[in-house]
Amino acid sequence: MDRIDRRAFLKATTAAGGAIIAAPVLFDGWLTFAGTEKAGYFEKEFGITDALCKKVLAEALSKGGDFADLYFEHTISNSLGLEDKKVDRAYTSVNLGVGIRTVKGDQVGYGFTQELTEKSMMAAAAMAATITNGSATPVAGKFTAVKTGDYYPLTGTKPVPLAPRLSLVENTAGKCFARSNYIIKTIARFGDGRKRIMVVTSDGAKAEDLLPGSALSAMVTVERDGRKEQFWFSRGGRRDFSYYTDDIAKEVADGVVDGAVTLLDAVAVPAGEIPVVFGPGFPGVLLHEAVGHGFEADFNRKKTSIYSTMMGQKVAEPMVTVVDDGTWPNARGSINFDDEGTPSQKTAIVEKGILKSYLHDRISAKYYGLSSTGNGRRENYANYPIPRMRNTYILPGPNKPQEIIESVKKGIYIQDVSNGQVNIGQGDFAFYVSQGRLIEDGKLGAPIKDVNIMGSGPKLLRDITMVADDLKLGWSGTSTCGKDGQSVPVDAGMPTVLVRSLTVGGTKKQGA
Repeated sequence: MDRIDRRAFLKATTAAGGAIIAAPVLFDGWLTFAGTEKAGYFEKEFGITDALCKKVLAEALSKGGDFADLYFEHTISNSLGLEDKKVDRAYTSVNLGVGIRTVKGDQVGYGFTQELTEKSMMAAAAMAATITNGSATPVAGKFTAVKTGDYYPLTGTKPVPLAPRLSLVENTAGKCFARSNYIIKTIARFGDGRKRIMVVTSDGAKAEDLLPGSALSAMVTVERDGRKEQFWFSRGGRRDFSYYTDDIAKEVADGVVDGAVTLLDAVAVPAGEIPVVFGPGFPGVLLHEAVGHGFEADFNRKKTSIYSTMMGQKVAEPMVTVVDDGTWPNARGSINFDDEGTPSQKTAIVEKGILKSYLHDRISAKYYGLSSTGNGRRENYANYPIPRMRNTYILPGPNKPQEIIESVKKGIYIQDVSNGQVNIGQGDFAFYVSQGRLIEDGKLGAPIKDVNIMGSGPKLLRDITMVADDLKLGWSGTSTCGKDGQSVPVDAGMPTVLVRSLTVGGTKKQGA
């Protein structure tokens, strides 16, 4: 099959709005963006000038409105996978378009198009303008570049070819098989992408960015004496390919194999109310789901969150500070600015036990008479932004991890949770414990399985009685949060913490 020029293919596929291709067949390397420059991309590649943006924004505000914005996106993503040492997937996807929003109060008019032509953009802007029916609102005379941090600097200037990617997943799979004779199946995956965005607002802001994202993951199935167990593990974030060294491949292989083999010795847990110690890192997903969503400002503005009347009140003990942070270097949920052009920041939601802030986009910030916290996020150009978390975690506390474990006579230690269900309004949750151990007389005991934990997010927050100094993020590189039909990359974490009691649903009767 004939090979084609990267730029020629890029022009052809993006003109049609995107494509999925069998990359190993068509290219010596993967289709991706060359270079790390951020400013000027959409003008250079697609002719999106300031004059054109002003014209489209004027159409979006032709019938009035508080403000309007444009969100340009061009994303290229790759995926490569092995199953039992054979390639079972290899593809590239391309996504291109612009979303045009008109806002009046808390109402949104929205249009989008995959064609970056003046005609298509003006038609989408006219659609967004139908939310209002008044006199035109003026657009700023010029656009000023938004000043932001750089929380995921890129070093690679050239596309990474297929060969080293294939070598990475083969190396990871090989390390998995070498670590244990109990393995009967291994799946290794590497996925990455780069997303170029540009936000232009009617009040004169212009922000451009290049967001990387990547993850190396593995799943293994082990069998011993007729008993089978399965486990999954990954590492990643907003990182270049250069991050994925032999040490990272070993970390993924060790993590997934050790997790699966440990489950071969797992025991059942009695059901009931018991103290629970959450280990650092991965259990932060419970904080994100059971507690974090309740702090998003749209739920509070609409009075559907239990926290809507609690601003300034005590919601946790003084050693608990909950932060949502878009600035953690290379974390999956980090952003230089949000999808409304607001620079990223670190927001203390709960400070020393007191509820201090919700997570705001422009609409909710105006409602509350505040500034946006930089939490207006969207999945892609086909969706308008809503308040979303970034990297959510509890700050380190005064205790040591071992001190917390030793304080528990009988309980469980949770290393990872999955398959959660949450009532966002009230924060009621149920999560499956995918990795954990018994705590008996202040010591970690046997691994556990078939365990669910249930409770109320606000109560969980109130019942945190000890916080250690070993904060970690999950670092999975694959964490994605869903809300209102949109998914965005996030991360979450915590230090080791003690929760006074949670309902544990096990398969073993008390006293058995």
